[in-house]
This record gives sequence, C-alpha cells and structure tokens, in this order.
Amino acid sequence: MRLNTLLITMLEARHRRHWRLSLAVLLGVVSWFAFKPVLPVQELPHLDKLRHISAFTTLSVVASLAWAPHARLARLVAAGLMAYGLLIEAVQTQLPSRSGSLADWAADALGIALGLALVRLLHRFR
Repeated sequence: MRLNTLLITMLEARHRRHWRLSLAVLLGVVSWFAFKPVLPVQELPHLDKLRHISAFTTLSVVASLAWAPHARLARLVAAGLMAYGLLIEAVQTQLPSRSGSLADWAADALGIALGLALVRLLHRFR
C-alpha cells in the first residue's frame, strides 16, 4: 500500500470511532503510568521529559484524528490535553511517591504542539 493511500485511509471519517476508542485506551494507559507508584531509580537525565513529550505527541495525534481536523478543533484538542496534563500534575502532588511539576506540564505542551504539527503535515500530504 502506498503511503499516500495509507494516509488518506487513516484520515477518512469512517475511521474516527476507531481513533476515539484508541484515544480512550491511550488516556487510560497514560493515566496508569502517571499515577502508579514509582521506586527511586537512577535514569538518564531528562528521560522523564521525553516520556511526557512522546505521550502527549501521541495523544494529540490520536485526538486530532478522532475528530474532524479543523483549526477550531485543534485548539480544543490542545486545550483539553493541556487540562489533562495539568490534572495529572495536580494529582501527582497528592501521591506519596510522585511530585507534580510545571516543567512536566511544559513538556506536555511541547508534545501537544508537535502532535498537532504532525497532523497538519499528514493533511498536507493527503
């Protein structure tokens, strides 16, 4: 299957309910990772920020594909995911093994921007 055909198929309205189901599953997975207890481990510097960026890039792409891709809806997707990211950080301040961080929320915002830019590119190649 050619890339152009694959892109057109992915963006068809008939697939939106599948994207919505995928979004619900992804929100559950991201929430589980965000709220599960963590053990202090030595990890690479800034790996946490890369996780935030990749999670919210994926969420914004899937959320954008779940609804008609208009500029107004892209702003709603961004606002909704920013609120979700802020909720995660607020809840993490109440969890014993977690801590909320504005830097994490900024990484979420970067991921959202990257995801929305990627969706715009997908529509250009359509």
